[in-house]
Amino acid sequence: MSKSKQKSKKQSNVFTAMNQQNAVIINLLEQGIIFHKLGKFDQASKIYKEVLKQNPQNFDAIYFLATVATQKKQWANALELYKKALFINTQEPFAHYNLGIVYQELNQLDEALNSYKAALDIYPSLTEAYYNSGVALCKLKQYDKSLKNYKKAIEKNPSYAEAYAGIGDLYRELNCLEESLESYTKAIELKERNSVVHNNRGNILKELRRFDEALDSYDRAIEISSDHVMFYVNRGIVLNELGLKDESLVSIQKAIDIDPSCIEAYVNMGVILLELKRYVEAINYFNNALNINPEYDFLYGAITYTKLMVCDWSGINEYINKIIEGIKEDKKYIQNFALLAISDSALIHLRAAELWMKSKKSFNHLLEKNIDKKYYKENKIKVGYYSADFYNHATAYLMAGLFESHNKNKFEIIAFSFGSNANDEMHKRLKKSFNEFIDVGNKSDKEIALLSRKMGIDIAVDLKGFTKNARVGIFSYRAAPIQVSYIGYPGTMATDYIDYLIADETIIPNESQKFYSEKIVYMPSSYQPNDRKKVISEKIFSRSELGLPEKGFVYCCFNNNFKINPAIFQLWAAILNEVHESVLWLLEDNPESINNIKNEAYLRGINPNRIIAAKRMNLPEHLARHRCADLFLDTNPYNAHTTASDALWAGLPILTLMGNSFPSRVGASLLNAIELPELITKSNEEYVNKAIELAKNPQKLAVIKIKLMKNKLTTALFDTDLYTSNIEMAYEIMHERYHSNLSLDNIYIKK
Repeated sequence: MSKSKQKSKKQSNVFTAMNQQNAVIINLLEQGIIFHKLGKFDQASKIYKEVLKQNPQNFDAIYFLATVATQKKQWANALELYKKALFINTQEPFAHYNLGIVYQELNQLDEALNSYKAALDIYPSLTEAYYNSGVALCKLKQYDKSLKNYKKAIEKNPSYAEAYAGIGDLYRELNCLEESLESYTKAIELKERNSVVHNNRGNILKELRRFDEALDSYDRAIEISSDHVMFYVNRGIVLNELGLKDESLVSIQKAIDIDPSCIEAYVNMGVILLELKRYVEAINYFNNALNINPEYDFLYGAITYTKLMVCDWSGINEYINKIIEGIKEDKKYIQNFALLAISDSALIHLRAAELWMKSKKSFNHLLEKNIDKKYYKENKIKVGYYSADFYNHATAYLMAGLFESHNKNKFEIIAFSFGSNANDEMHKRLKKSFNEFIDVGNKSDKEIALLSRKMGIDIAVDLKGFTKNARVGIFSYRAAPIQVSYIGYPGTMATDYIDYLIADETIIPNESQKFYSEKIVYMPSSYQPNDRKKVISEKIFSRSELGLPEKGFVYCCFNNNFKINPAIFQLWAAILNEVHESVLWLLEDNPESINNIKNEAYLRGINPNRIIAAKRMNLPEHLARHRCADLFLDTNPYNAHTTASDALWAGLPILTLMGNSFPSRVGASLLNAIELPELITKSNEEYVNKAIELAKNPQKLAVIKIKLMKNKLTTALFDTDLYTSNIEMAYEIMHERYHSNLSLDNIYIKK
């Protein structure tokens, strides 16, 4: 036999062996794929590994092992395997694409984008790669590029619902709510049974305040996926907005039943129970949330505020210290309104406000200051007042006289109401005081801003700030060229779209201006407006019918319970211990608060019976019952505001402890305006000593009361017409500066 024939036979044997090996490998791969499709990943992986024993460079086996690792969310393993597969075959587009998916799951977005690009270079029709590029770019806030990729995916496949959903997500990030809604709606038309998109559409409808439609979307999401906890939470939130609080609680409880670790459910249960004044239950839910994740945004603040509402001070100092230190580290631990009751630092207030505003989306990119200028001397200045409180509410009690006193020849005043439609006496009175009263409660923030622009509002005045039912978003859209924060929230909004803050030199000394993002309008007396028409009932209360002793000194504080903290109560206890036949008369917001205060009194050696509860009553009679008290003890760091001017109007002196922040200097502002500076104290010791002295020296207190009654109608505090004239002067200066193209600056209104 020749050598050439012998060689040919040897080659034939090799090819036969290779073919047999290939056949075995192909057979094994087919078996592995069957297990793989059935979801039997362990069996599939075992077979793929057997293939690799026979051929360590088998691309298919490595690739399929990588897909198993991906499906099992074993991202590190998947990453290594896809890289190994691509080392063998760099021209497989799906390997590049899947590697991109793994990078994206690992939040390595730039690497993910490179992998998607590599896949598209090989296979330009790979629609999913365009879609996932859009997702990654959106996370990187490269919104224009993200949108181009989503549109490219739709160009390749016009029925690709996921791309429309991605565009909806992108527009939501940009706060383009109408555009987001349109995209989600299109996605649902193409793929109706997508529960996540129904839920996301509901979220947009909720923000647009189309609550009934939002509820329908959440119901549809639940119908498709009945075990998704956030669908029930979101449904509960919108039911709460519709005023269906019981149904809301049931919906959110369903989420907890499905997943007892769902922190969003516990937090929202707590929020709704807080609104219902079921404080103890709210605390329990917040505690449950705290056990799941103590770093959850604003949770420490929620539980601290709720505990203060019932005067439950167990562990409160620990919470307060945690919050203050957290703010210093830029942690989102508390919303600003709650912070005012636990911190007297204007710097801390500013930093917390900055953190809160950063947690919200900015809208200024949509609407700029492009309102046509009008020459102010030839037109009435249009002032819009924006509030949820145009009814029997503390803000309305302060502002009613000002609204009525506005010079309608020079100013056109418009109310934008987005709160309760309570048709009470104050609501009726206020509606008559405006040139126009517009209910905008069912409009979105952007719609209200656009309406304001269409009406030519020159100065938009926010009466809410960070308080309950606030709508800060209205002003972020620039409702007017000049925007002012006033009366509702005693502090900075920490944003560039609020231009001015109304204050006075007691409230914000010049050296404190650095803690405010706004320019300050300095009113010549107190920043606080007051209504000289406020009615005091002629009813004469006896002490006994109010639960007070017939004899002895009556200290009172009618502030909301959350303003009472362990530090101020310690001072009150020192006062009561020195003035033996005295009692402390406190407003009862809820029974738990008074019971807890009584327990705190007992712990400090004070007979709990010396703590007397004052039930809520209508304002005229509430003012009348002030006659049965001898001295109002102010709280700190959150002073009495409306309650302070109520006391002074009723003829009751108020002793205040002035601090360093806006809310802790309001009492001093009012007392300076009514020319009673002798009731302003600046240290704990001075506060306690003055309270004791006035109780033990009735003649001195009588002189102060006489002075108060004399000054009530002769000083600035309750001179509504003078105050209105001053605020109008401030508005005119703002308006003139704007139309003269002058930069913002502090404004000082002189006496």
